[in-house]
Amino acid sequence: MDDSWWNQTFPTGRQTLNLRTSSEQTVAVSYGERGEGLPVILAHGVGSWSYGWRHAIAPLSQQFRTICFDAVGHGFSEKSEPSKKPDRQVSELKQIVEQLCDRAPIIVAQSLGALIALAAALESPNLFSHLVLINAPVFVEKLPAWWMNVLANLPIEMVRGIDRARWVKFVAPTFRSLTQFARQEVVANPASITEEDVYWITYPYVEFPGAIANMAEELQNALREIENLRNNRPNLIRPIQENLGAIACPTLVLWGERDRWFPVHHGAKLHQNLPNSRFQILPNCGHDAAADAPQEIAAAISSFLAHF
Repeated sequence: MDDSWWNQTFPTGRQTLNLRTSSEQTVAVSYGERGEGLPVILAHGVGSWSYGWRHAIAPLSQQFRTICFDAVGHGFSEKSEPSKKPDRQVSELKQIVEQLCDRAPIIVAQSLGALIALAAALESPNLFSHLVLINAPVFVEKLPAWWMNVLANLPIEMVRGIDRARWVKFVAPTFRSLTQFARQEVVANPASITEEDVYWITYPYVEFPGAIANMAEELQNALREIENLRNNRPNLIRPIQENLGAIACPTLVLWGERDRWFPVHHGAKLHQNLPNSRFQILPNCGHDAAADAPQEIAAAISSFLAHF
């Protein structure tokens, strides 16, 4: 296991904490922290891990105690037995806050992480002091990327077999090339994608058994929820959409001007439905705003806190 990125980024390197699962077992989660002051929790999206915040950690840690974690099944966190309970991520986020923070933190959450943060805020209104939601898929209509649809529609037992056989290690160069190509969808400037970025983004999937199976399971859960939403069957997204007005927590909605996955008008609609919110568009920024606009995110949070 190569902990070099963690050791270079955080004074105490990679740390772990144990979370309870719905079956009362424990699962180990990796996290890092840097800086002092008001706690800020960084929550990544699907297909990502703490490395996704690589450019935002330094500017945020100049003002805040900045904590980022790998969600269960992602990054360096334990690859748990696949679960069909998509709401487990809300419980995991709440446990992370309770274990690491002695006061209500700011949550800065991107993509799927932002949807989970909203669900947690609805369940526990005092969990966060402020919400910062970046490119949140609240009004999602479909899985936005071709590779997501591929994984979501493969038989899960086949994916687990491929994962157990560690085929990805044998085709790692091709896997990294595909990842570099796919990342062009989420950043404003494809020339900004470096070999180092691709290496670290793909590292968990190449090196850790269970990572690809967990990813497929997450995407299959997401596809099922979207289909249930479209067909008016019980789902976890509709209650969030219908209860946005109940969230009193001061909220900053940030949106990449060039987000190809979720258009800017989704951000405007989210802002209109959140009673205590501010909306800001990030210019020349794609879906992965943490990579495209880290300094702008830090500045927007500082300005937001000065007024809320």
